[in-house]
Amino acid sequence: MKYMLLIYADEQAWTDAERQHCYEESTDLAHQLAAKGQYLGASPLHPVSTATSVRIRDGKQLVTDGPFAETREQLGGYFLIEASNLDEAISIAAKIPGARRGTVEIRPLVALPHLPAESESAQENFIGAVHHQVLRST
Repeated sequence: MKYMLLIYADEQAWTDAERQHCYEESTDLAHQLAAKGQYLGASPLHPVSTATSVRIRDGKQLVTDGPFAETREQLGGYFLIEASNLDEAISIAAKIPGARRGTVEIRPLVALPHLPAESESAQENFIGAVHHQVLRST
């Protein structure tokens, strides 16, 4: 079964060095999961200040800068994994560095027929982007 692991934390609580270390650990975890055939995708998100929310009400598009709601913890990234059951997904979520300072919410995905196949290039782009960011910071 596929699970989305949503990583929430107070983005202001991380120093730049801590964030870079988290990215490095997350990349290592992604490689470990890929070696087991469990990695489907992952990515950190830009700060919540870059968010834009879109709503359609009475046929009108409403665009708002910022997140939908103010919260103590913000969505900071995700992992998309393959796990045999919830217990295995919990075990993987516990290895995500963000779980030590925030919360990882585990959500099973609904399998919809007739969706396009997932792109392997998305996985390669994430790993490449994180490696580039890590190299820039050293």
